[in-house]
Amino acid sequence: MRSYSGLFVAEGSSDLPVADLVESLFVNLGVTVHLSRPDFALLGKVPKDVRSRVAAGLKLIGGPVDLIVVHRDADNAGHHARQQEIRTAVTAVDGSAALVPVVPVRMTEAWLLLDETAIRQVAGNPRGRTRLTLPKIHEVEAVADPKDLLRDCLLKAADVSGRRREAAVKRFNQHRRQLLERLDPTGNVTRLDSWSRLVSDVERVIKTWGAAGTV
Repeated sequence: MRSYSGLFVAEGSSDLPVADLVESLFVNLGVTVHLSRPDFALLGKVPKDVRSRVAAGLKLIGGPVDLIVVHRDADNAGHHARQQEIRTAVTAVDGSAALVPVVPVRMTEAWLLLDETAIRQVAGNPRGRTRLTLPKIHEVEAVADPKDLLRDCLLKAADVSGRRREAAVKRFNQHRRQLLERLDPTGNVTRLDSWSRLVSDVERVIKTWGAAGTV
C-alpha cells in the first residue's frame, strides 16, 4: 500500500489540527496520507483567497501532490456554495490532484460545541458545575455564531473573574486549538451533516485511487 502526498490549506493557523483529523479518516479506511502544512509567512504576504493560498502552498512544498485538502467555514454562504468556490479555485491551480473540501457549518466552532467534558478540561476547571447551555447535536449547525457561543461557554466553564477572566478571554484561540486537537472523529461529530460530507469525500477519493490502481 502506497503513501500519498497532500497539501493542507487552513482558513486560519488555529485550524491546523484539522489536517490531523483528515489524515485519521484516511488511516481508518486503510490509506496513508501525509498532509503538508506550509508556512505561508515564508512568502511574505499571501492573499487569503483559496486560489492564492493553494498556489503558494504548492510552491512552498516544491511540486505537485496527490491530494489537496482545503478547510473553509461555510459561514453565511452555505455548504454547497463554499464547496463550489473551493473546487473552482483549486481546479484553476491544479486540476490533476484529488480534492477534499472541509466545510464546517456554519463554522468549525460548531464541531467543538459537542463535548462538554473537553470544554471544561480545556477551560482549566474540569469539575466545574456552572451550566454551559450547549446546543443539542441536531441544533448545533443552525447556531448563528458558534464562535461567540464557544467563547461564552469556555468562560462559563472557567468560572473565574477579574484578571483571571481577562486572561481566559485572551486564551480563546489557544483553547480553540486544543479542542480541535481533542476532537474525537468517532464521537458526536459523526452525527453532523458537514462531517458526513467530509467522510463521503474521503471515501470518494479512495475509490478513485483504487479505480486507478494506486491503492
